[in-house]
Amino acid sequence: MSVKITFIGAGSVVFSKQLLMDILTTPELENSSFSLYDIHPERLETAKLICKDLVQSLGNKATVTATLDRKEALRDTDFVINMIQVGMHEATLLDFQIPAKFGLKQTIADTTGVGGIFRGLRTLPVMLSLAEDMAEICPEAWLLNYTNPMPINSLGFLLGTKQRGLDVNYVGLCHSVQGTGKELASYLDIPYEELEYFVAGINHMSWFLKLKHKGKDLYPALFKAMDDPEIYKKNKVRFEIMRHFGYFVTESSEHMSEYTAFFIKDPKLIEELDIPINEYITRSERNLKEYDKIRDKIVGGGHLDVEHSHEYASGIIKAITTGKPWTFNGNFLNDGLIDNLPRDCSVEVPCLVDRSGIHPCHAGTLPPQLAAMNMTNINVHRLAVEAFLTGKKEYLYHAVALDPLASSMLNLNQMRAMVDELVEAHGDALPKLS
Repeated sequence: MSVKITFIGAGSVVFSKQLLMDILTTPELENSSFSLYDIHPERLETAKLICKDLVQSLGNKATVTATLDRKEALRDTDFVINMIQVGMHEATLLDFQIPAKFGLKQTIADTTGVGGIFRGLRTLPVMLSLAEDMAEICPEAWLLNYTNPMPINSLGFLLGTKQRGLDVNYVGLCHSVQGTGKELASYLDIPYEELEYFVAGINHMSWFLKLKHKGKDLYPALFKAMDDPEIYKKNKVRFEIMRHFGYFVTESSEHMSEYTAFFIKDPKLIEELDIPINEYITRSERNLKEYDKIRDKIVGGGHLDVEHSHEYASGIIKAITTGKPWTFNGNFLNDGLIDNLPRDCSVEVPCLVDRSGIHPCHAGTLPPQLAAMNMTNINVHRLAVEAFLTGKKEYLYHAVALDPLASSMLNLNQMRAMVDELVEAHGDALPKLS
């Protein structure tokens, strides 16, 4: 079965090669047509070489094209996978270095908080431009978005397209639910395939509301496992959140530490809980080196060894293409999906996907302490998106002021000055704000 799949930001080769491999090793999709797009010629060429090498190595009949013309890449496509990073490493450095001058410590800074807000403001104009192209060229296609900050981008995209009268099929994707599921299975010494869970909340702060094995509640066993020092040290912050709030959260300890006011403000806790300050800079530098390594290998005639992963994209494409139902967790506007979170926010809930499309499921009511925790981040997301949609800088000040981490370490005047410096430093990469 042949479908056309367009990669936007294909030059993010560390990630795109994995999604390519997932699709190419799905028998129902092995004859797909791949259209690769990026704004960087060398990275685009590298992605094309990788894709052709994988096709040849697997003996598939897939076809590969690459273009610097986004509209051409979208022509006649069925699925669009978005993985752009606007500003790349240089913008990431600004998101860390300027807040650090004011005394704000961050770990990942790509989802919420100061770094997430500015990454979102850089990304949303590009995503809305992509939406306009899709509405014109491939109105039936599905946009599978992997670009962070997922909650801000999802909310801004869905409200922004509605504001502009655009109708684009959208879902936001992440690997934190299934990735955490595998971690929990290892802590509990059971096969991941036998783990039963129900997860809902917001991206990177969703909750394992049900965790079972053959119908038996696993939470008592997980609390017991937390007492094992070897297990506890693997996820100290998340275990502390579970200890105090009763449920395990979907994103890593380094992420979770900066989504709250509890940890990074205390130097002793940073050391005790192994919180890696500036971790994303290290990862970004490692990705740059990995890109160079991959390019040198593929240009030199070498081959890549990539295995099928647990990313959702290939499963979604397979289900829509074949009509065989499948389930996963996705990000959507909260149109009555979680009862005690506001409708104008992005939520992550279980979904059913089949030939007719993706159907998010009603997740009910979160335990009140979990909804309250989510709201501390939703407030930031909504105000950041309001700044984008209205162009009013005051909403940007409000978003940063209400961020749990920033407000635990800086005063209001410091946060306002920090915002001004970041706006000036990012310049034309941001939408116009007044």
